[in-house]
Amino acid sequence: MSILEMKVPSPGESITEVEIATWLVKDGDYVQKDQPIAEVDSDKATLELPAEESGIITLKAEEGDVVQVGQVVCLIDMAAAKPEGAAPAAEAPKQEEAKAAEPAKVEAPKPAPAAPQSYATGTPSPAAKKILDEKGIDAAQVSGSGRDGRISKSDAELAAVPAMGGNSLTATGARSTTTTKLSVLRRKIAQRLVSVKNETAMLTTFNEVDMSEIFRLRKQYKEEFAQKHGVGLGFMSFFTKAVTRALQMYPDVNASIDGDFKINYDFCDISIAVSGPKGLMVPVLRNAENMSFANVEGNIKDLAIKVRDGKITVDEMTGGTFTITNGGTFGSMLSTPIINPPQSAILGMHNIIQRPVAVDGQVVIRPMMYVAMSYDHRIIDGKESVGFLVAVKEGIDNPVEILLGGDERKGLGL
Repeated sequence: MSILEMKVPSPGESITEVEIATWLVKDGDYVQKDQPIAEVDSDKATLELPAEESGIITLKAEEGDVVQVGQVVCLIDMAAAKPEGAAPAAEAPKQEEAKAAEPAKVEAPKPAPAAPQSYATGTPSPAAKKILDEKGIDAAQVSGSGRDGRISKSDAELAAVPAMGGNSLTATGARSTTTTKLSVLRRKIAQRLVSVKNETAMLTTFNEVDMSEIFRLRKQYKEEFAQKHGVGLGFMSFFTKAVTRALQMYPDVNASIDGDFKINYDFCDISIAVSGPKGLMVPVLRNAENMSFANVEGNIKDLAIKVRDGKITVDEMTGGTFTITNGGTFGSMLSTPIINPPQSAILGMHNIIQRPVAVDGQVVIRPMMYVAMSYDHRIIDGKESVGFLVAVKEGIDNPVEILLGGDERKGLGL
């Protein structure tokens, strides 16, 4: 059979439908096998849909359509020959010659167009009048942009309702609005965030960490670390290692609720929140408790690039037992992060500010960061949440002894 029916493949377990975000080809185009022909949004990621064979494509779904996994979205005529790019251009001169060979036609004179109907200045069109009446706006207060000052439908739509004690003539500048449909991913994120607020007993506890030692380590070893491991020494590896240590100390934080049961995990799969073109993604570092600093940095870099390029897969974002999010990259000083379900806790990092602090009775200037931990109080008590965040603080304040085993070079893999 020369006609191939292309069906929506399953992006991952539990996903039953996707939305056609963008067609990358037009109806009737010739496509090559494995050429990306569309971008589809699921509730977890945006994925590219490659052509399964070469041929002429016929689209069976529109942009914005929600289609089921397994549904036919396009046809590919595999028997169709690839069109020659120069063929259309070669035909053009022949058409022009044929036209030139035809005898000239004498057209009858056309009647003069009727004079356009004029309207009194400020007269609204029927559609504009309906809109103005619904808004309760006097047509005399609206400046028309049509012929002879006539008020068009768009003029009426842009007209502002007078404020109490004022009038619409005080508004200046453009007042247009744009309405766009939320993507499947953004709608799913919205649903999940609202469900977390409604279905969990979420509380947040705060602390602050001194970044002085991490600053020193990065300054001293950043070049040697990059040369040996091929990746930079960032903040995330320190926080990830501090979190995995704290999760092992407080196992109830590394747990989730399933109905009437609590599930504890003996592994630390850390979700790292990454901002991408399509929204916030949370790729997962599997068994982060066994990773070296270089492994953490390398994996985070690879996952961040995939998110940026839209290459992240559903499997790479599925699971996770705890999440770290860094609002400090955007300048946030303090926030209350929302739990990433079905997890029970999340750590929020923030910006680093030089602040005066008391050390051994002396006021000194240190690079300080506020950290916040939001947790589900249904399974995590205040004692565990505070103890967990203090354990993270200990690891960041004193990374050499607590995270690097007392030997900073060996701990960094140098």
